[in-house]
Amino acid sequence: MSQDKKPEWVDPNNQDGFASSLKPGVELDAGHNKASKSRFIKKKNERISIPELKDGILTGERAKLAKGITLVESNAEHHFELAQELLHSILPHTGSSLRIGISGVPGAGKSTFIETFGTFLCNKGYKVAVLAVDPSSSINGGSILGDKTRMEELARNPQAFIRPSPSEGTLGGVHRKTRETMLLCEAAGFDVILIETVGVGQSEAIVRSMVDFFMLLVLTGAGDELQGMKKGIMELVDGIVVNKADGENIPLANRTRSEYSRILHFLQPATKGWAGKAYTCSSVTGKGIPEIWDVLQEFSQTTKLSGVFQERRRMQSKEWLYSLMDHQLKTMFYKNDTVKGLLPKLENEVMSGNKTVTKAVQQAFQSFSESLSSNECGPTDNERI
Repeated sequence: MSQDKKPEWVDPNNQDGFASSLKPGVELDAGHNKASKSRFIKKKNERISIPELKDGILTGERAKLAKGITLVESNAEHHFELAQELLHSILPHTGSSLRIGISGVPGAGKSTFIETFGTFLCNKGYKVAVLAVDPSSSINGGSILGDKTRMEELARNPQAFIRPSPSEGTLGGVHRKTRETMLLCEAAGFDVILIETVGVGQSEAIVRSMVDFFMLLVLTGAGDELQGMKKGIMELVDGIVVNKADGENIPLANRTRSEYSRILHFLQPATKGWAGKAYTCSSVTGKGIPEIWDVLQEFSQTTKLSGVFQERRRMQSKEWLYSLMDHQLKTMFYKNDTVKGLLPKLENEVMSGNKTVTKAVQQAFQSFSESLSSNECGPTDNERI
């Protein structure tokens, strides 16, 4: 075949105007496919050593930390006990970091802010872990997980660790195993943990229950935005940051900060003894970033001296306990053989109008209770958190 042969759809009178050309393929012998198949060896499941994983995490090995997080986030039944063993072993080495939750409306610049703020902290000698949660598709369950790509500079910093995770439909804009992941990062020696949530809404109370300082990023021009923002999220924040305060936007950013500060003044503080305020910053120029870190340090010192910091951590552990119990009960209910057999019948009766929803729910739980009494459904290996 000629090296400059053009595809058949090219204009024969103007072949020079088409850069591509056809090239001959690589000729293979008849036994190539057979040889390739014979060389394929299925990878065996690698044995997970918890002591080795623990030692690697405690010494700050990124590969071991990433492997530990993957183990904790796994939905595989045979990984559950291993994950719990790992978490129990690193528990004495946790709790020393400052946990910061960051939320905001889409377009507020959360990823850009985190990259600038995280880089600033790394340059000051701190180790920063970023737990970024991306929304999962309601259709196929997939996630883009592009936060690490958007934080390119921070991702290259040896003092930083970025872990994107899918939300998997969990409310509150976090992954259901974010708390466990946070403990692993603390055991690995990270001083500051930044949790970037999916978005802003009433369900952000879940984020509030796992961080020390809850920060809300907003844009300039508060008026209409304040009308559309839920009061619930405003009552949860310890501070509001007006992002993109640079260039001609500075005067508007300052007015927006004043409006949010007035709103926070009339709300009950989210943290006892700490009056939330609004601040301005620019993730592009870096202006205002050092001041925000000063605020966070002041918050940490003030709450630790008053005992509020430690009390919040204890209450968060209690809330975590009950949330896992709720999840376990839900799992047991839907995996119950009696319930699984009854639900299709109840669905048809409800949809056809032959039974009320309330009556159907009562019947389902009555059958579930009876099955527990007869030991048809107990906590099995399939019913893990």
